[in-house]
Amino acid sequence: MPDFCAAYGCSNRRCLQTRQRGITFHSTMICSEHFKAGDFDRTGQTVRLKAGVKPTIFSFPAHLQKVIRTRTTATSRRADDSLDVSEPNEPGTAGERCKEQKSQATDHAYGLPACPKYIKAKLDAASARIRKLEREKSDAMKREMRAKECIQSLLKELKDKNLITEELNDHLECYSDLPVHLLSRPS
Repeated sequence: MPDFCAAYGCSNRRCLQTRQRGITFHSTMICSEHFKAGDFDRTGQTVRLKAGVKPTIFSFPAHLQKVIRTRTTATSRRADDSLDVSEPNEPGTAGERCKEQKSQATDHAYGLPACPKYIKAKLDAASARIRKLEREKSDAMKREMRAKECIQSLLKELKDKNLITEELNDHLECYSDLPVHLLSRPS
């Protein structure tokens, strides 16, 4: 078991003095100073971390801090949504086994959960999200193709009616493969 907090720049040591200051160690690697107050379950005598919480409070130097930019479009906000899968609560021996295995402490957050049903539920949710995103991508590509065909037929019709010159047609065709957002003016 490590004696010091593994977070960058944190020198808290697992000892009686830090315990008296209210600093506790969780997951055997990170001290309680790296979690928000709402991340703790204070019901009962022992203070525990809530399920699924991650440490969020760190004191990185300026050159290591990550600039957080918010998503601006509806599509990018949807892409930012995380997968929320609740653990199956089935009665019987399998459900009890999952609860027993979940209660066992794991040292690393990147390790797989012990319950195969939970892993399967997460896999199914991720697969459904992939199918949905692929369908949205396909629909967007079809919309783009329809728009290109419409523009091409419009250009052909204008050229046939001699409403557009050959030079203007060449200029328009030069920009036909550029994404539309590159041609818009910044606001």
